[in-house]
Amino acid sequence: MIATKTRLSESPASVGADTASRTPVGGRIAPASPKRIARIAGVLYLLVGIFGGFAQGFVYPKIYVAGDAATTVANLLANSGLARLGVVADFFDNITWVFLALILYGLLKHVNKSAARAMVVLVAIGAGITMLNAVFEFEALRVATGAVNLSGLGAAGPNALALLLVDAQHYGLLIASIFFGLWLVPLGYLAYKSGWFPKALSVGLVVGGACYLVDMLAAFLVPDFGKAIHGYVTIPSAIAEVWMVLYLLVIGVRIQMPDERLVPKGRS
Repeated sequence: MIATKTRLSESPASVGADTASRTPVGGRIAPASPKRIARIAGVLYLLVGIFGGFAQGFVYPKIYVAGDAATTVANLLANSGLARLGVVADFFDNITWVFLALILYGLLKHVNKSAARAMVVLVAIGAGITMLNAVFEFEALRVATGAVNLSGLGAAGPNALALLLVDAQHYGLLIASIFFGLWLVPLGYLAYKSGWFPKALSVGLVVGGACYLVDMLAAFLVPDFGKAIHGYVTIPSAIAEVWMVLYLLVIGVRIQMPDERLVPKGRS
């Protein structure tokens, strides 16, 4: 059983404020604003979307053609500079994702430290897999451009190997999508329990995480059906994550500081 102990007299908001980093102000110790921390997380989440969208949503489709070695190699040669940028974007994407998880850990660990740790571990695993996949793409580019001597494989050998490497990246990304989804589950749980985010957003994150898993399982178990539903099953995930980014950037968190007092109407 996972539980977080708090003093009965404290609300989650006050615990979060107490556990935030502190900086000296005018001789006193003032807690860093959770809203500020949340907005930093929002900026990092936005960068994850930008880098990931460029590498996997823009560059990758311009290169990979399933089952067609000649076209895949031709695409690598025609877009070699773009492919290199895509690899670097993948690296920055996943480094930023890890820092995002660490920032969210600091923001939400007061809710449930075990769940917050699980979130960071899932992100670290997913980021490691995705960065390794980018190496396959880079090696495919080296094969296609002749940077690796593969004359012993015959005329068609290098093309076949390049396709194999990009294929490995393709299925590696599907495996990484397990963690793209799983990390949203503890994030949604923490967001729900904290009371700092809309309940619908918190539930949407968990549903979005489940949709990532459905998409991955369909791709491996029933590929034709997976292709047919891919464009639909990823919609809840996209909505939840875009909503989370916008909420972090615009609102931050919905929090009442411990020293705030409710003033009855009619009194100044």
